[in-house]
Amino acid sequence: MPAHAHPVPDPHAPAAGEGADPLRSERDHLAASRAALRAMRADAEALNIADVTANWVNAEVLQGEIDARIKALADLAHTPLFFGRLDYLHAPGLDPSEGGAGGHGGENFYIGRRHVHDAHGDPMVIDWRAPVSQPFYRASKKDPMDLRMRRRFGYTGGELTAYEDEHLSDPAEAERTSALLQAEIERPRVGPMRDIVATIQPEQDEIVRAGIGGSVCVQGAPGTGKTAVGLHRVAYLLYAHRERLARSGTLVIGPNDSFLRYIEQVLPALGELEVKQATVDSLVGHVEVRAKDDAAAASVKGDARMAEVLRRAVWSHVASPEEACVVVRGSRRWRVPAYELQEIVDELRERDIRYGAAREALPQRIAHAVLVRMEQAGEAPDDRVQDTVARNVAVKAAVKAVWPPVDPAKLVLRLLGDAEFLAAHAEGLLTPEEQKAVLWAKPARSVKSARWSSADAVLIDEAMDLVARTPSLGHVVLDEAQDLSPMQYRAVGRRCTTGSVTVLGDIAQGTTPWATDTWEEALGHLGKPGSVVEELTQGFRVPREVIAYASRLLPAIAPDLREATSIREAAGDFEIRRVRPEVLDASVLAACHDALGKEGSVGLIAADARVPGLRAALEEAGLPCLAPGEETSAEARLTLVPATLAKGLEYDYVVLDEPAAIVDGEPDERTGLRRLYVCLTRPVSGLTVVHAAELPERLTAEGEGAAVR
Repeated sequence: MPAHAHPVPDPHAPAAGEGADPLRSERDHLAASRAALRAMRADAEALNIADVTANWVNAEVLQGEIDARIKALADLAHTPLFFGRLDYLHAPGLDPSEGGAGGHGGENFYIGRRHVHDAHGDPMVIDWRAPVSQPFYRASKKDPMDLRMRRRFGYTGGELTAYEDEHLSDPAEAERTSALLQAEIERPRVGPMRDIVATIQPEQDEIVRAGIGGSVCVQGAPGTGKTAVGLHRVAYLLYAHRERLARSGTLVIGPNDSFLRYIEQVLPALGELEVKQATVDSLVGHVEVRAKDDAAAASVKGDARMAEVLRRAVWSHVASPEEACVVVRGSRRWRVPAYELQEIVDELRERDIRYGAAREALPQRIAHAVLVRMEQAGEAPDDRVQDTVARNVAVKAAVKAVWPPVDPAKLVLRLLGDAEFLAAHAEGLLTPEEQKAVLWAKPARSVKSARWSSADAVLIDEAMDLVARTPSLGHVVLDEAQDLSPMQYRAVGRRCTTGSVTVLGDIAQGTTPWATDTWEEALGHLGKPGSVVEELTQGFRVPREVIAYASRLLPAIAPDLREATSIREAAGDFEIRRVRPEVLDASVLAACHDALGKEGSVGLIAADARVPGLRAALEEAGLPCLAPGEETSAEARLTLVPATLAKGLEYDYVVLDEPAAIVDGEPDERTGLRRLYVCLTRPVSGLTVVHAAELPERLTAEGEGAAVR
């Protein structure tokens, strides 16, 4: 039954209270729930905090929380308030936080994006994250989880237009695929990424609801919903551990700004407004990046061995005391000999604390040594005296001589510009050739004038953490993780040292020379060794003919991975067009016209070097195109996508320009084939490959379901 149709008459009797027209009853409940949500928001807007706050600071904080609550209670007209219903055989009971204390056998619960209650506090819609909602995603004929019936709803815009029932406890009803679920999965993609809260599958739900105590890594083939799973996991953790995460914070890290713009509406649609987003580059944006390393330099700078080079360089600044520290107070002189200063320095170094923290502790340790001498002389100094001694000129001079301050950016500047300094700290770690690869041809004069690269910024971030500990968040989601270097993993890992992380990626889509080979290695660099690794291979997005065609590349790019499958029932459009070189651009434009004649978004993906020419051809033909991440609409549905920015994006129809150029645009064949794999797996409904040059050898055999001409 398609989602836009009215329901087929149900052979089973309507649930209690539905009457002769179940659809009308459900629409009435939707209207009543929307009215209740408006009342909840009105109650929040009417709150008066004038007499309950002690000062203006408390008032500002409380008002901010109220404003966030009001915003979270907004009724999005075109977003279904509830998408399912559960009819239990027995009373499951509700936690008070879910809006009640239990029910009677046969009670039903409506499952939606947020909790809604009536004027008496009784639940009208249950949050999808609540324990009582879990059977909506996991119940089956084999394990009905005490459900009599699961009902799914179909919507057109915000209007409830259909429903579909599964009688899980009825042995006479056969297991079948949900038509509404299939229709929702195959619905055209126009606009930014949407949530999958109505279509989460059992294996996805297990990951979403995994506890906050451990970290999880999800190896997901294209179209398996790993990004959506990660975002819904954040929403679930905020529901289950809100106070804890409100204090420590949550962060979603994506590969680029285009990707973050694409996913930015998912969490707000689920009522979560406070989750921050960033790229790795923005996390470590301590200097302006104005240069790009070649592959050899970037690989060495991104290698985990650089962490030890930096550690050596930072701690090399600690010197042995050459003379005693003499503190003058009034008519008395107090002397701490050099050997005792050395003992204090050695003790601080052995404590394995940050360089800066140890430096801050040193003057207090020296002052304490002075106070011991005062007490031995019969004086009775207190803590105030110790603080005064710690600020004494002689103590400050001793600290500066023994433990000078370290500027992380200046340290990295010296490492990359001074061959002798680098060699001294890279001995036994980097070969002479590797040292030469990372050294600047012309040393920069200052931090500001240096032409820093992205890899350099990560080195500075590492040095900053050696000097002062990086604050830890409660939970971090790291998407498209397979492309990170070991040093980038470390940069992310130190932002969740006391928290947990959800790692999302696909080894087969690694498109950097330093791309991850195994998740175990990546988790080690993140500081989360032994974390659970889950594999998703059942796709919901890419048509099965397309994923089968792209999977021909797996033996060359990721031989250890299992081939993905797809549950999509729609056959999809799949065509390979071989054309003459002189008509390549015209043929690509013709393919775009064909795709725009169908419903949904269209992505034209091409090698980066081909993009300017194609953009000019599109403009000349009067075909406006968007940039990656810009929101598509009914009026603007075509996006021109450089191959290097295609990762994580999806379009209903993809026109793929000249695969050979995509492969040739990378520094090596494996990386090029991985880039091509990414591009081939972006479509939801159809793929047209247009090429003049020969296809890569592994794709030359005619694919099942592909029209080749």
